[in-house]
Amino acid sequence: MFALLKQGGPMVILILISGLVALAVFLERVLHLHRARIKSEDFLRGICNNLARGNTAEAVTICDETPGPVAYIVRTAIVNREAGLDAMREAVNQAGRTETSRMERRLSVMATVAQVAPLMGLLGTVLGLIRATLVVQQQAPLVQSADIARGMMEALVSTAAGLTVAIPCYVAFNFLLTRVEKIVLDMEHAASEILGFLGGSRTGGSPEEGQKP
Repeated sequence: MFALLKQGGPMVILILISGLVALAVFLERVLHLHRARIKSEDFLRGICNNLARGNTAEAVTICDETPGPVAYIVRTAIVNREAGLDAMREAVNQAGRTETSRMERRLSVMATVAQVAPLMGLLGTVLGLIRATLVVQQQAPLVQSADIARGMMEALVSTAAGLTVAIPCYVAFNFLLTRVEKIVLDMEHAASEILGFLGGSRTGGSPEEGQKP
């Protein structure tokens, strides 16, 4: 395998390096998003129970000890509960945008590799064909097939390497994007629930009424 890749020329090295970078980003993002996903329903139930009993400090502590953007959204709402519903909603929206941006961090690296790797493979193909053509020009009319095969092999290996890196990168990028979208939905649900709960509490409604969307 190494000997085959070596025949692909310098572009194959660049493609492999970009693939390793994309792999590192994928593993880091998978672990990050895995930690960010929690059982939001159980978490919200515990927070609302504490708030209903007046244990605001304990609710904030639970949020601090719980990883992920859902807990941060809920904490932001609780901390800003005295600022008014509009200010609380704006603080929650800003926190949501910040957390979404944090989850999407470095995903552009994978998207870039998925788009650029085939182009690098195509460039390697062109370079290999140029090498084969030069051999024909320089050695004509007595052309050695082995010399032509060297350029053709570089072209084929470069194309194969580019596609081999690009296809998994594209699949992995969409996988991570789907995970992010699921967490964003959890964040939106948690924001709606906690704002409804705190808004109902401020207007004198019962905690049960505050939890209704």
